[in-house]
Order: sequence, then structure tokens, then C-alpha cells
Amino acid sequence: MGSAKLNSDGQDIVIVLAQELGKLPNKLAVEGHTDAKPYAEGRNYSNWELSSDRANAARRLMQLNEIGDNQVTQVRGFADQRLRKPDAPLDPSNRRISLIVQYLVKPEPENADAAGATATPETKAADAKPAETPAAKPASPPH
Repeated sequence: MGSAKLNSDGQDIVIVLAQELGKLPNKLAVEGHTDAKPYAEGRNYSNWELSSDRANAARRLMQLNEIGDNQVTQVRGFADQRLRKPDAPLDPSNRRISLIVQYLVKPEPENADAAGATATPETKAADAKPAETPAAKPASPPH
């Protein structure tokens, strides 16, 4: 509480994520959050600074553990404005960081248009006509 330092479990998780995400080209945003307990009056430090410091501490740790310098595009502090548990604003789970991984769309291969032009389209199941069945013979009258 009141600290930007990640606990040991948090450090372990951030390091593993950094090592795996560092292998990818995805961009990242790191967000810091606090619970709703305010700092004492007269201090020149608030939940805004704390949440930003938490996000920055996570960014530094990630960049020491294989995240590229250009992968992190944003470091944001939200203070107590995005509580995980809005009904319990002092709950410890509100004190956290969030890691946002940018989704990448896989580019089409350069020769996709050429291949599509020469390929024969397949008939969709909905477009296929049912096979014709021979006409049923009328039933013979009973003897």
C-alpha cells in the first residue's frame, strides 16, 4: 500500500511476461492503478503520482527483461478512476498494473491476389444443389 514497488510475485509475473512479449513485435501500454484511499492532506504526492510510478516501475522492469525500448508506447496512471472492484474501493486488488498488448493484424501475402485469380472457387454448401433421387415407385396394391 502506498508503494510503487512491485511485490515479489508481481515482479516474477512481469519478468516472465516481458521475456515472452519481447519475442513479439507487438507494442505495449502499461497502466498503473490505486485503491481509493487518499494520501494525507498537504502532501505533494497523490494517487495520481503513485499510479504513474507503478506503471513506470513495471516498464523499467520489463525493459530490463527483454522488452525492446520501442515496444512500450504508453505509460499511464489512472489513480482510483478505474477500480477493479468499484463496490470495494479500498480492496487491495484495486492496487495493480495493467499491461495492454496491441493486437496485430496478420498481413496478406503479396501473391494472394494472383493466387486468388487463378484458383477455381469452391461451391459453398449453401449454394450446392441436392442430389436428384430417382422417383419412388408407387406402392403395389395389397393382394
